[in-house]
Amino acid sequence: MEEILNDNVMGDELEKFEKKYNAELKLGPVSTTTQFEYAWCMVRSEFKSDMKRGISLLEDLFAKHPEGRRDYLYYLAIGHARLQEYSESLKHAQAFLEIEPNNQQVIALEQMVKKRMEIEGIKGVAKATGAALVVGGILGWDWLC
Repeated sequence: MEEILNDNVMGDELEKFEKKYNAELKLGPVSTTTQFEYAWCMVRSEFKSDMKRGISLLEDLFAKHPEGRRDYLYYLAIGHARLQEYSESLKHAQAFLEIEPNNQQVIALEQMVKKRMEIEGIKGVAKATGAALVVGGILGWDWLC
């Protein structure tokens, strides 16, 4: 699961699907397949702005195409996890598991997201503690002088 969350799209692959998406867009509505392929590439970009655009495209597909919702939930969960939006990622993973409770891939994704949330929480506590010690040290030093 770690490799999926860390997988970055190659520039030429992204460019290929971007051209296809824009060509269809000029002619009218973009096909579901093209929009999905482009969204999935964007979610796998190294740039947060691309990831957000990919998520937006997936959300649009989710709203308009109920037959693909299961898949869109999975890729939305991955996209939000890549952006470190873990609560949103869990929301989508759990919605997927309501549809298909024994899907091992999504269960693994859910566990990975929870693990990352825990790690980020520990880092946050460490940073807050460090900041408090620094402030306390400065105030304590001023008080002694």
